[in-house]
Amino acid sequence: MNFFSYESKFSQLLIKLSYSCWLNVLWFACSLPIFTIGASTTALYSVTLKIADDRESNVTKQFFDAFKENFAQATRLWLIMLGAGLFLGADLFVVYRLRAASLGAMGIMWTLVMAFLIGALVIYTIVLTYVFPLTASVINTDKEMLKNSFLIGTRYLFVTIVVFAIHVIMFLAIVIVFTPLVIFGEGLAALISSFFLLNVIRLCSYLPEEENEK
Repeated sequence: MNFFSYESKFSQLLIKLSYSCWLNVLWFACSLPIFTIGASTTALYSVTLKIADDRESNVTKQFFDAFKENFAQATRLWLIMLGAGLFLGADLFVVYRLRAASLGAMGIMWTLVMAFLIGALVIYTIVLTYVFPLTASVINTDKEMLKNSFLIGTRYLFVTIVVFAIHVIMFLAIVIVFTPLVIFGEGLAALISSFFLLNVIRLCSYLPEEENEK
């Protein structure tokens, strides 16, 4: 097979990289109002999961279809996560300052509170990692979406760590190593993550047709 033919693995890799670049542009543009970040991220994962499963077609149409379809729920979930993140961040900042200024028994108490908040931050990160890919893949209530994000994230902890690491590495690569990588940014991070998330979501998805067959 010709190295540069459309069917070659090299060409398919280049095509997927070009998709990730374009999806990153769409994600960034649709996230600018801030409150639409949830809908934009859900649309991004809706397409990248299809790419990982070789089911993509017109990625631009698929992105905006998913954006509109999931807008209401994804926006609600994003506002919940944003509010929780701001509250948690403010608490961590205040407790850190109090701990630094305290000695003896008070210092121990604030250390314990800090440990509790760090645990809450871990839970928050797990939920944030899964809530939008799940919203892009399954239908459920907001409460169940948040609960299942945590349960799946802890059940498949290795995948959770890998997906988190992918986003951290991409961020550090852009900020420290090579700033022009921002052209790929979240698009590439989501695409790589989707290859890990796809099987997890398949294993955890409820398929009514399969239940009826049983």
